[in-house]
Amino acid sequence: MSRVIVAGCGIAGLTAALRLSGRHTVTLVTKGRIGESNTEWAQGGIAGVIGPDDTVDSHIADTLTAGAGHCDPEAVRTLCEAGGDAIVSLAEAGVDFDTDPTGAWARGMEGAHSYPRIFHSGGDATGRAISTALAEKLRAEAAAGRVTLLEDTMLVDILTSENEHRPVRATGITVLRNGRMETLTADAVVLATGGAGQLFAHTTNPAAATGDGLAAAIRAGAEVADLEFFQFHPTALPGPGFLISEAVRGAGALLLDEQGRRFMYEVDDRAELASRDVVALALHRRQAAQDGRPCFLDARAIPNVEAKFPSITAGLAAHGLALSRDLIPVTPAAHYFMGGVATDRDGRTSVEGLFAIGEVACTGVHGANRLASNSLVEGAVFAARAVDAIDAQSTHTNDADLAFEDSVNHELPLPQFGSFHQTALTRTELQALTWAHLGVERTAVGLRTLLDRLGEGARNHRDHDSGSASNGARGEDRSTTPAVPSVKALETANLALIAEHMARHALAREHSLGAHTRTDTTLTSHTALLQEATAC
Repeated sequence: MSRVIVAGCGIAGLTAALRLSGRHTVTLVTKGRIGESNTEWAQGGIAGVIGPDDTVDSHIADTLTAGAGHCDPEAVRTLCEAGGDAIVSLAEAGVDFDTDPTGAWARGMEGAHSYPRIFHSGGDATGRAISTALAEKLRAEAAAGRVTLLEDTMLVDILTSENEHRPVRATGITVLRNGRMETLTADAVVLATGGAGQLFAHTTNPAAATGDGLAAAIRAGAEVADLEFFQFHPTALPGPGFLISEAVRGAGALLLDEQGRRFMYEVDDRAELASRDVVALALHRRQAAQDGRPCFLDARAIPNVEAKFPSITAGLAAHGLALSRDLIPVTPAAHYFMGGVATDRDGRTSVEGLFAIGEVACTGVHGANRLASNSLVEGAVFAARAVDAIDAQSTHTNDADLAFEDSVNHELPLPQFGSFHQTALTRTELQALTWAHLGVERTAVGLRTLLDRLGEGARNHRDHDSGSASNGARGEDRSTTPAVPSVKALETANLALIAEHMARHALAREHSLGAHTRTDTTLTSHTALLQEATAC
Protein backbone atom coordinates (compact mmCIF):
# COMPACT_ATOMS: atom_id res chain seq x y z
CA MET A 1 0.00 0.00 0.00
CA SER A 2 1.36 3.42 -1.03
CA ARG A 3 0.62 6.91 0.16
CA VAL A 4 -0.88 8.82 -2.74
CA ILE A 5 -1.81 12.50 -2.98
CA VAL A 6 -4.31 13.54 -5.64
CA ALA A 7 -4.41 17.29 -6.30
CA GLY A 8 -7.63 18.37 -8.01
CA CYS A 9 -11.29 17.34 -7.97
CA GLY A 10 -12.54 17.33 -11.55
CA ILE A 11 -13.42 14.13 -13.37
CA ALA A 12 -9.77 13.03 -13.51
CA GLY A 13 -8.94 13.67 -9.86
CA LEU A 14 -12.17 12.20 -8.51
CA THR A 15 -11.90 9.12 -10.72
CA ALA A 16 -8.31 8.53 -9.58
CA ALA A 17 -9.07 9.03 -5.88
CA LEU A 18 -12.09 6.72 -5.98
CA ARG A 19 -10.18 3.97 -7.76
CA LEU A 20 -7.23 4.30 -5.35
CA SER A 21 -9.47 4.28 -2.28
CA GLY A 22 -9.23 1.17 -0.16
CA ARG A 23 -6.02 -0.03 -1.79
CA HIS A 24 -3.78 2.90 -0.87
CA THR A 25 -3.60 5.68 1.70
CA VAL A 26 -5.21 8.47 -0.31
CA THR A 27 -5.34 12.21 0.31
CA LEU A 28 -7.31 14.42 -2.07
CA VAL A 29 -6.40 18.11 -2.05
CA THR A 30 -8.56 20.77 -3.69
CA LYS A 31 -8.20 24.55 -3.73
CA GLY A 32 -11.93 25.14 -3.27
CA ARG A 33 -14.74 22.80 -2.33
CA ILE A 34 -14.96 19.32 -3.75
CA GLY A 35 -16.57 19.32 -7.17
CA GLU A 36 -15.62 22.94 -7.97
CA SER A 37 -13.73 22.49 -11.23
CA ASN A 38 -13.81 22.89 -14.99
CA THR A 39 -15.67 19.58 -15.07
CA GLU A 40 -18.60 21.09 -13.20
CA TRP A 41 -18.81 23.88 -15.80
CA ALA A 42 -18.79 21.53 -18.81
CA GLN A 43 -21.99 22.07 -20.80
CA GLY A 44 -21.06 19.77 -23.66
CA GLY A 45 -21.18 16.04 -23.33
CA ILE A 46 -18.76 13.16 -23.24
CA ALA A 47 -17.73 11.39 -26.44
CA GLY A 48 -17.49 7.65 -26.83
CA VAL A 49 -18.39 4.80 -29.15
CA ILE A 50 -21.43 2.90 -27.90
CA GLY A 51 -23.70 1.22 -30.42
CA PRO A 52 -23.30 -0.76 -33.63
CA ASP A 53 -23.55 2.09 -36.14
CA ASP A 54 -20.42 3.91 -34.91
CA THR A 55 -16.84 2.63 -34.82
CA VAL A 56 -13.74 3.18 -32.77
CA ASP A 57 -11.80 3.74 -35.99
CA SER A 58 -14.13 6.59 -36.93
CA HIS A 59 -13.67 8.24 -33.52
CA ILE A 60 -9.91 7.85 -33.93
CA ALA A 61 -9.99 9.38 -37.41
CA ASP A 62 -12.07 12.36 -36.23
CA THR A 63 -9.72 12.96 -33.29
CA LEU A 64 -6.62 12.80 -35.48
CA THR A 65 -8.15 15.14 -38.05
CA ALA A 66 -9.16 17.71 -35.44
CA GLY A 67 -5.68 17.48 -33.92
CA ALA A 68 -4.17 18.73 -37.20
CA GLY A 69 -1.73 15.85 -37.52
CA HIS A 70 -0.11 16.58 -34.17
CA CYS A 71 -1.71 13.85 -32.03
CA ASP A 72 0.01 10.75 -30.66
CA PRO A 73 -1.88 8.06 -32.64
CA GLU A 74 -1.39 5.39 -29.99
CA ALA A 75 -2.69 7.67 -27.23
CA VAL A 76 -5.71 8.46 -29.41
CA ARG A 77 -6.37 4.76 -29.95
CA THR A 78 -6.08 4.16 -26.20
CA LEU A 79 -8.66 6.87 -25.56
CA CYS A 80 -11.16 5.82 -28.22
CA GLU A 81 -11.00 2.11 -27.43
CA ALA A 82 -11.66 2.73 -23.72
CA GLY A 83 -14.13 5.61 -24.09
CA GLY A 84 -17.32 3.55 -24.19
CA ASP A 85 -16.43 1.59 -21.06
CA ALA A 86 -15.54 4.81 -19.25
CA ILE A 87 -18.98 6.22 -19.99
CA VAL A 88 -20.64 3.03 -18.75
CA SER A 89 -18.58 3.28 -15.55
CA LEU A 90 -19.83 6.83 -15.00
CA ALA A 91 -23.42 5.60 -15.36
CA GLU A 92 -22.68 2.91 -12.77
CA ALA A 93 -21.33 5.66 -10.50
CA GLY A 94 -24.66 7.45 -10.66
CA VAL A 95 -24.57 9.69 -13.74
CA ASP A 96 -28.03 9.68 -15.32
CA PHE A 97 -27.49 10.07 -19.06
CA ASP A 98 -30.30 11.46 -21.23
CA THR A 99 -32.41 9.00 -23.20
CA ASP A 100 -34.21 9.10 -26.54
CA PRO A 101 -37.90 8.12 -27.07
CA THR A 102 -36.90 4.43 -27.23
CA GLY A 103 -35.27 4.59 -23.80
CA ALA A 104 -31.73 4.23 -25.17
CA TRP A 105 -29.09 6.78 -24.31
CA ALA A 106 -29.49 9.75 -26.63
CA ARG A 107 -26.49 10.63 -28.79
CA GLY A 108 -25.75 14.16 -29.97
CA MET A 109 -23.65 15.58 -32.78
CA GLU A 110 -20.88 18.13 -32.35
CA GLY A 111 -18.36 19.83 -34.59
CA ALA A 112 -15.80 17.67 -36.43
CA HIS A 113 -17.46 14.37 -35.40
CA SER A 114 -18.56 12.00 -38.18
CA TYR A 115 -21.28 10.33 -36.11
CA PRO A 116 -23.54 11.31 -33.21
CA ARG A 117 -21.50 9.95 -30.28
CA ILE A 118 -21.90 12.65 -27.65
CA PHE A 119 -23.74 11.60 -24.47
CA HIS A 120 -25.35 14.24 -22.28
CA SER A 121 -26.91 14.42 -18.84
CA GLY A 122 -29.47 17.08 -18.05
CA GLY A 123 -29.21 18.43 -21.58
CA ASP A 124 -26.36 20.89 -21.19
CA ALA A 125 -25.36 19.98 -17.63
CA THR A 126 -23.24 16.90 -18.26
CA GLY A 127 -20.23 18.16 -16.36
CA ARG A 128 -22.30 19.08 -13.34
CA ALA A 129 -23.96 15.65 -13.34
CA ILE A 130 -20.59 13.88 -13.48
CA SER A 131 -19.05 16.13 -10.85
CA THR A 132 -22.01 15.72 -8.49
CA ALA A 133 -22.11 11.93 -8.77
CA LEU A 134 -18.38 11.43 -8.27
CA ALA A 135 -18.14 14.02 -5.48
CA GLU A 136 -20.91 12.29 -3.56
CA LYS A 137 -19.06 8.98 -3.80
CA LEU A 138 -15.81 10.64 -2.73
CA ARG A 139 -17.48 12.21 0.30
CA ALA A 140 -18.76 8.77 1.26
CA GLU A 141 -15.24 7.35 1.00
CA ALA A 142 -13.95 10.22 3.15
CA ALA A 143 -16.68 9.62 5.75
CA ALA A 144 -15.68 5.96 5.86
CA GLY A 145 -12.05 6.92 6.49
CA ARG A 146 -10.75 5.54 3.21
CA VAL A 147 -9.82 8.95 1.77
CA THR A 148 -8.55 12.07 3.52
CA LEU A 149 -10.25 15.08 1.96
CA LEU A 150 -8.56 18.49 2.30
CA GLU A 151 -10.74 21.27 0.88
CA ASP A 152 -9.75 24.96 0.69
CA THR A 153 -6.18 23.74 0.34
CA MET A 154 -4.01 25.12 -2.46
CA LEU A 155 -1.20 23.12 -4.04
CA VAL A 156 1.92 25.29 -3.88
CA ASP A 157 4.87 23.11 -4.89
CA ILE A 158 5.96 19.55 -5.53
CA LEU A 159 8.57 18.18 -3.15
CA THR A 160 11.36 16.25 -4.85
CA SER A 161 14.49 14.37 -3.87
CA GLU A 162 17.36 12.81 -5.76
CA ASN A 163 20.59 11.01 -5.11
CA GLU A 164 23.37 9.47 -7.14
CA HIS A 165 21.58 6.14 -7.37
CA ARG A 166 18.23 7.27 -8.74
CA PRO A 167 16.66 10.16 -10.68
CA VAL A 168 14.55 12.98 -9.32
CA ARG A 169 11.39 11.70 -7.71
CA ALA A 170 8.33 13.32 -6.17
CA THR A 171 8.11 12.89 -2.41
CA GLY A 172 5.07 15.03 -1.63
CA ILE A 173 3.71 18.54 -1.94
CA THR A 174 3.56 21.83 -0.09
CA VAL A 175 0.15 23.42 0.34
CA LEU A 176 -1.35 26.67 1.59
CA ARG A 177 -4.03 25.80 4.12
CA ASN A 178 -5.68 27.90 6.82
CA GLY A 179 -3.18 30.67 6.16
CA ARG A 180 -0.17 28.40 6.72
CA MET A 181 2.28 26.60 4.50
CA GLU A 182 2.28 22.85 5.22
CA THR A 183 3.80 19.75 3.71
CA LEU A 184 2.28 16.40 2.82
CA THR A 185 4.56 13.49 2.01
CA ALA A 186 3.69 10.69 -0.37
CA ASP A 187 5.02 7.87 -2.51
CA ALA A 188 3.09 9.14 -5.53
CA VAL A 189 1.63 12.52 -6.44
CA VAL A 190 -1.17 12.78 -9.01
CA LEU A 191 -1.71 16.20 -10.56
CA ALA A 192 -5.31 16.70 -11.70
CA THR A 193 -5.45 20.46 -11.23
CA GLY A 194 -7.06 21.38 -14.55
CA GLY A 195 -6.29 24.22 -16.91
CA ALA A 196 -5.18 27.84 -16.89
CA GLY A 197 -7.94 29.77 -18.61
CA GLN A 198 -7.56 32.67 -16.16
CA LEU A 199 -4.38 33.52 -18.03
CA PHE A 200 -6.56 35.33 -20.56
CA ALA A 201 -8.84 38.37 -20.44
CA HIS A 202 -11.64 36.33 -22.04
CA THR A 203 -12.20 32.80 -20.80
CA THR A 204 -14.96 30.28 -20.20
CA ASN A 205 -13.05 28.82 -17.22
CA PRO A 206 -13.90 29.33 -13.53
CA ALA A 207 -11.82 31.66 -11.38
CA ALA A 208 -9.83 28.77 -9.89
CA ALA A 209 -8.33 27.75 -13.27
CA THR A 210 -4.92 29.33 -12.73
CA GLY A 211 -2.58 26.52 -13.76
CA ASP A 212 -1.29 25.78 -10.25
CA GLY A 213 -0.35 22.16 -11.00
CA LEU A 214 1.35 22.98 -14.30
CA ALA A 215 3.38 25.77 -12.72
CA ALA A 216 4.40 23.53 -9.81
CA ALA A 217 5.47 20.82 -12.27
CA ILE A 218 7.59 23.32 -14.20
CA ARG A 219 9.31 24.41 -10.98
CA ALA A 220 9.89 20.73 -10.12
CA GLY A 221 11.67 20.21 -13.43
CA ALA A 222 9.02 18.06 -15.13
CA GLU A 223 8.96 18.05 -18.91
CA VAL A 224 6.13 19.99 -20.54
CA ALA A 225 4.84 19.81 -24.11
CA ASP A 226 2.63 21.65 -26.62
CA LEU A 227 2.18 24.76 -24.49
CA GLU A 228 1.55 26.83 -27.62
CA PHE A 229 -1.75 25.02 -28.19
CA PHE A 230 -4.58 26.64 -26.24
CA GLN A 231 -8.08 26.14 -27.58
CA PHE A 232 -10.35 29.13 -27.92
CA HIS A 233 -14.03 28.23 -27.83
CA PRO A 234 -15.83 30.08 -30.61
CA THR A 235 -19.04 30.96 -28.79
CA ALA A 236 -18.82 32.72 -25.45
CA LEU A 237 -20.88 35.70 -24.37
CA PRO A 238 -18.76 38.88 -24.65
CA GLY A 239 -17.79 40.22 -21.24
CA PRO A 240 -18.76 37.51 -18.74
CA GLY A 241 -17.37 34.69 -20.89
CA PHE A 242 -20.50 32.58 -20.37
CA LEU A 243 -20.18 29.55 -22.65
CA ILE A 244 -22.77 28.64 -25.25
CA SER A 245 -21.99 25.00 -25.87
CA GLU A 246 -21.00 23.58 -29.24
CA ALA A 247 -24.01 21.30 -28.82
CA VAL A 248 -26.22 24.27 -29.70
CA ARG A 249 -24.57 24.46 -33.10
CA GLY A 250 -24.79 20.68 -33.28
CA ALA A 251 -28.56 21.06 -32.88
CA GLY A 252 -28.71 23.50 -35.79
CA ALA A 253 -27.76 27.00 -34.59
CA LEU A 254 -26.09 29.27 -37.17
CA LEU A 255 -23.36 31.90 -36.96
CA LEU A 256 -24.19 35.30 -38.45
CA ASP A 257 -22.20 38.48 -38.97
CA GLU A 258 -23.52 41.89 -37.93
CA GLN A 259 -25.44 42.12 -41.21
CA GLY A 260 -27.27 38.89 -40.40
CA ARG A 261 -25.37 36.93 -43.03
CA ARG A 262 -24.20 33.37 -42.53
CA PHE A 263 -20.47 33.19 -43.33
CA MET A 264 -19.01 29.86 -42.19
CA TYR A 265 -19.68 28.12 -45.53
CA GLU A 266 -17.25 30.61 -47.06
CA VAL A 267 -14.57 29.24 -44.75
CA ASP A 268 -15.15 25.49 -44.43
CA ASP A 269 -17.51 22.96 -46.01
CA ARG A 270 -18.50 21.85 -42.50
CA ALA A 271 -19.72 25.39 -41.78
CA GLU A 272 -20.73 25.82 -38.11
CA LEU A 273 -19.63 22.26 -37.37
CA ALA A 274 -16.02 22.74 -38.46
CA SER A 275 -13.34 22.12 -35.83
CA ARG A 276 -13.04 24.71 -33.09
CA ASP A 277 -9.79 26.24 -34.32
CA VAL A 278 -11.39 26.98 -37.69
CA VAL A 279 -14.60 28.43 -36.25
CA ALA A 280 -12.84 30.51 -33.57
CA LEU A 281 -10.41 31.99 -36.07
CA ALA A 282 -13.20 32.77 -38.55
CA LEU A 283 -15.23 34.53 -35.84
CA HIS A 284 -12.19 36.44 -34.61
CA ARG A 285 -11.39 37.72 -38.08
CA ARG A 286 -14.96 38.49 -39.03
CA GLN A 287 -15.30 40.56 -35.86
CA ALA A 288 -12.06 42.35 -36.63
CA ALA A 289 -13.50 43.22 -40.05
CA GLN A 290 -16.50 44.65 -38.16
CA ASP A 291 -14.25 46.91 -36.07
CA GLY A 292 -14.54 44.57 -33.10
CA ARG A 293 -18.31 44.31 -33.02
CA PRO A 294 -19.56 40.80 -32.22
CA CYS A 295 -21.03 38.15 -34.44
CA PHE A 296 -24.20 36.32 -33.43
CA LEU A 297 -25.44 32.82 -32.74
CA ASP A 298 -28.93 32.21 -34.12
CA ALA A 299 -30.71 29.28 -32.42
CA ARG A 300 -34.24 30.57 -32.95
CA ALA A 301 -35.19 27.87 -35.46
CA ILE A 302 -34.29 24.96 -33.17
CA PRO A 303 -37.49 23.29 -31.89
CA ASN A 304 -37.85 23.45 -28.09
CA VAL A 305 -34.40 24.97 -27.87
CA GLU A 306 -34.76 26.21 -24.31
CA ALA A 307 -35.96 22.83 -23.06
CA LYS A 308 -32.99 21.18 -24.74
CA PHE A 309 -30.50 23.56 -23.16
CA PRO A 310 -31.88 24.52 -19.73
CA SER A 311 -28.58 25.58 -18.16
CA ILE A 312 -27.65 27.81 -21.08
CA THR A 313 -31.18 29.23 -21.08
CA ALA A 314 -30.90 30.13 -17.40
CA GLY A 315 -27.43 31.61 -17.86
CA LEU A 316 -28.50 33.78 -20.78
CA ALA A 317 -31.65 34.89 -18.96
CA ALA A 318 -29.42 36.45 -16.32
CA HIS A 319 -28.14 38.71 -19.11
CA GLY A 320 -31.57 39.44 -20.56
CA LEU A 321 -31.18 37.08 -23.52
CA ALA A 322 -33.19 34.09 -24.77
CA LEU A 323 -32.16 31.42 -27.27
CA SER A 324 -35.70 31.19 -28.64
CA ARG A 325 -36.04 34.92 -29.19
CA ASP A 326 -32.71 36.67 -29.59
CA LEU A 327 -29.62 36.68 -31.70
CA ILE A 328 -26.95 35.88 -29.09
CA PRO A 329 -23.73 37.94 -29.34
CA VAL A 330 -20.69 35.64 -29.23
CA THR A 331 -16.91 35.93 -29.22
CA PRO A 332 -14.03 33.44 -28.94
CA ALA A 333 -12.69 32.87 -25.42
CA ALA A 334 -9.89 30.78 -23.90
CA HIS A 335 -11.35 27.38 -23.15
CA TYR A 336 -9.00 24.39 -23.00
CA PHE A 337 -5.23 23.82 -22.68
CA MET A 338 -4.09 21.09 -25.08
CA GLY A 339 -0.53 21.36 -23.77
CA GLY A 340 0.64 20.58 -20.27
CA VAL A 341 2.85 18.25 -18.28
CA ALA A 342 4.17 15.64 -20.72
CA THR A 343 3.04 12.12 -19.84
CA ASP A 344 3.11 8.62 -21.22
CA ARG A 345 -0.10 6.71 -21.75
CA ASP A 346 -0.22 5.80 -18.05
CA GLY A 347 0.05 9.34 -16.73
CA ARG A 348 3.74 9.08 -15.79
CA THR A 349 5.78 12.27 -16.08
CA SER A 350 9.55 12.74 -16.37
CA VAL A 351 9.72 13.03 -12.55
CA GLU A 352 9.50 9.62 -10.93
CA GLY A 353 6.43 9.21 -8.75
CA LEU A 354 4.71 12.22 -10.30
CA PHE A 355 1.64 11.58 -12.44
CA ALA A 356 -0.53 14.02 -14.38
CA ILE A 357 -4.07 13.43 -15.67
CA GLY A 358 -6.84 15.54 -17.14
CA GLU A 359 -6.30 19.01 -18.55
CA VAL A 360 -3.03 19.60 -16.70
CA ALA A 361 -1.50 16.70 -18.65
CA CYS A 362 -0.37 16.50 -22.24
CA THR A 363 -1.10 12.91 -23.24
CA GLY A 364 -0.85 13.57 -26.97
CA VAL A 365 -4.56 12.88 -27.46
CA HIS A 366 -5.61 16.39 -28.43
CA GLY A 367 -2.72 17.38 -30.66
CA ALA A 368 -2.98 20.95 -31.93
CA ASN A 369 -6.74 21.21 -31.49
CA ARG A 370 -9.04 19.21 -29.20
CA LEU A 371 -11.98 17.39 -30.73
CA ALA A 372 -15.20 18.48 -29.02
CA SER A 373 -16.25 16.41 -25.96
CA ASN A 374 -13.01 14.43 -25.83
CA SER A 375 -11.79 16.11 -22.63
CA LEU A 376 -14.15 14.52 -20.11
CA VAL A 377 -13.55 11.05 -21.50
CA GLU A 378 -9.80 11.65 -21.53
CA GLY A 379 -9.88 12.53 -17.83
CA ALA A 380 -11.74 9.32 -16.99
CA VAL A 381 -9.70 6.99 -19.23
CA PHE A 382 -6.24 8.19 -18.28
CA ALA A 383 -7.08 8.50 -14.59
CA ALA A 384 -7.89 4.79 -14.58
CA ARG A 385 -4.64 4.00 -16.38
CA ALA A 386 -2.62 6.10 -13.93
CA VAL A 387 -4.18 4.21 -11.01
CA ASP A 388 -3.14 0.92 -12.61
CA ALA A 389 0.40 2.27 -12.96
CA ILE A 390 0.45 3.35 -9.29
CA ASP A 391 -0.77 -0.10 -8.28
CA ALA A 392 2.09 -1.64 -10.26
CA GLN A 393 4.60 0.83 -8.83
CA SER A 394 3.59 0.05 -5.26
CA THR A 395 4.13 -3.68 -5.73
CA HIS A 396 7.68 -3.06 -6.95
CA THR A 397 8.68 -0.47 -4.37
CA ASN A 398 11.00 -1.70 -1.64
CA ASP A 399 11.16 -0.50 1.94
CA ALA A 400 14.25 1.64 1.36
CA ASP A 401 12.37 3.66 -1.23
CA LEU A 402 9.67 4.43 1.33
CA ALA A 403 12.02 5.77 3.98
CA PHE A 404 10.29 9.13 4.10
CA GLU A 405 8.78 10.74 7.17
CA ASP A 406 5.27 9.67 8.11
CA SER A 407 2.45 11.11 5.99
CA VAL A 408 1.30 13.83 8.35
CA ASN A 409 1.08 17.59 8.07
CA HIS A 410 4.07 19.62 9.24
CA GLU A 411 4.38 23.37 9.33
CA LEU A 412 7.33 24.45 7.18
CA PRO A 413 9.69 27.36 7.62
CA LEU A 414 7.80 29.77 5.40
CA PRO A 415 9.54 30.05 2.02
CA GLN A 416 10.54 33.27 0.32
CA PHE A 417 8.03 34.34 -2.30
CA GLY A 418 11.07 35.03 -4.48
CA SER A 419 11.20 31.33 -5.31
CA PHE A 420 8.15 31.95 -7.51
CA HIS A 421 8.01 33.69 -10.86
CA GLN A 422 7.80 37.38 -10.03
CA THR A 423 5.87 39.97 -12.00
CA ALA A 424 5.02 43.59 -11.39
CA LEU A 425 2.02 43.15 -13.64
CA THR A 426 -1.40 43.05 -12.06
CA ARG A 427 -3.62 40.09 -12.93
CA THR A 428 -5.68 42.33 -15.23
CA GLU A 429 -2.59 43.67 -16.99
CA LEU A 430 -1.21 40.15 -17.47
CA GLN A 431 -4.52 38.91 -18.88
CA ALA A 432 -4.75 41.82 -21.31
CA LEU A 433 -1.20 41.20 -22.54
CA THR A 434 -1.71 37.50 -23.05
CA TRP A 435 -5.00 38.06 -24.86
CA ALA A 436 -3.28 40.52 -27.18
CA HIS A 437 -0.15 38.45 -27.83
CA LEU A 438 -1.01 34.81 -26.98
CA GLY A 439 -4.61 34.90 -28.10
CA VAL A 440 -6.29 33.68 -31.27
CA GLU A 441 -3.60 35.23 -33.50
CA ARG A 442 0.11 35.62 -32.71
CA THR A 443 3.23 37.27 -34.09
CA ALA A 444 6.90 37.11 -33.15
CA VAL A 445 6.88 40.83 -32.33
CA GLY A 446 3.92 40.41 -30.00
CA LEU A 447 5.36 37.34 -28.30
CA ARG A 448 8.67 39.12 -27.69
CA THR A 449 6.77 42.10 -26.32
CA LEU A 450 5.03 39.82 -23.84
CA LEU A 451 8.32 38.19 -22.81
CA ASP A 452 9.94 41.60 -22.38
CA ARG A 453 7.10 42.80 -20.17
CA LEU A 454 7.26 39.64 -18.07
CA GLY A 455 11.03 39.99 -17.70
CA GLU A 456 10.71 43.65 -16.86
CA GLY A 457 8.24 42.82 -14.13
CA ALA A 458 10.57 40.21 -12.63
CA ARG A 459 13.46 42.71 -12.61
CA ASN A 460 11.32 45.35 -10.94
CA HIS A 461 10.36 42.85 -8.24
CA ARG A 462 13.98 41.84 -7.63
CA ASP A 463 15.04 45.48 -7.37
CA HIS A 464 12.22 46.18 -4.93
CA ASP A 465 13.04 43.12 -2.84
CA SER A 466 16.72 44.00 -2.79
CA GLY A 467 15.97 47.52 -1.61
CA SER A 468 13.66 46.29 1.12
CA ALA A 469 16.19 43.74 2.38
CA SER A 470 18.86 46.41 2.80
CA ASN A 471 16.87 48.30 5.42
CA GLY A 472 18.77 47.02 8.44
CA ALA A 473 16.79 44.99 10.95
CA ARG A 474 13.65 45.21 8.88
CA GLY A 475 15.41 43.36 6.05
CA GLU A 476 16.70 40.70 8.44
CA ASP A 477 13.23 40.18 9.90
CA ARG A 478 11.80 39.72 6.42
CA SER A 479 14.30 36.99 5.53
CA THR A 480 13.67 34.98 8.68
CA THR A 481 9.92 35.45 9.01
CA PRO A 482 8.56 36.09 5.54
CA ALA A 483 4.89 36.79 5.04
CA VAL A 484 2.74 34.01 3.69
CA PRO A 485 1.68 34.99 0.17
CA SER A 486 -2.02 35.13 -0.56
CA VAL A 487 -3.76 32.60 -2.79
CA LYS A 488 -4.24 35.30 -5.42
CA ALA A 489 -0.56 36.28 -5.35
CA LEU A 490 0.47 32.65 -5.78
CA GLU A 491 -2.02 32.24 -8.62
CA THR A 492 -0.75 35.32 -10.44
CA ALA A 493 2.82 34.09 -10.06
CA ASN A 494 1.79 30.75 -11.54
CA LEU A 495 0.04 32.44 -14.46
CA ALA A 496 3.08 34.61 -15.17
CA LEU A 497 5.33 31.55 -15.22
CA ILE A 498 2.99 29.72 -17.58
CA ALA A 499 2.69 32.78 -19.83
CA GLU A 500 6.47 32.89 -20.20
CA HIS A 501 6.71 29.22 -21.14
CA MET A 502 3.73 29.43 -23.49
CA ALA A 503 5.21 32.45 -25.26
CA ARG A 504 8.54 30.69 -25.73
CA HIS A 505 6.81 27.63 -27.18
CA ALA A 506 4.68 29.83 -29.47
CA LEU A 507 7.75 31.77 -30.61
CA ALA A 508 9.59 28.55 -31.45
CA ARG A 509 6.72 27.23 -33.60
CA GLU A 510 6.95 29.62 -36.52
CA HIS A 511 4.16 28.09 -38.60
CA SER A 512 0.44 27.96 -37.95
CA LEU A 513 -0.93 24.66 -36.73
CA GLY A 514 -4.35 23.94 -35.26
CA ALA A 515 -5.19 26.42 -32.52
CA HIS A 516 -1.77 28.10 -32.88
CA THR A 517 -2.05 30.77 -35.56
CA ARG A 518 1.03 32.81 -36.54
CA THR A 519 0.15 35.70 -38.84
CA ASP A 520 3.74 36.78 -39.50
CA THR A 521 5.01 33.59 -41.16
CA THR A 522 4.06 31.29 -44.01
CA LEU A 523 0.38 30.51 -43.64
CA THR A 524 -1.25 27.12 -43.59
CA SER A 525 -3.86 26.46 -46.25
CA HIS A 526 -6.84 26.84 -43.93
CA THR A 527 -5.45 30.10 -42.52
CA ALA A 528 -4.97 31.52 -45.99
CA LEU A 529 -8.52 30.54 -46.84
CA LEU A 530 -9.81 32.27 -43.73
CA GLN A 531 -7.93 35.47 -44.57
CA GLU A 532 -9.39 35.46 -48.04
CA ALA A 533 -12.92 34.75 -46.86
CA THR A 534 -13.00 37.34 -44.10
CA ALA A 535 -11.57 40.01 -46.37
CA CYS A 536 -14.66 39.76 -48.60
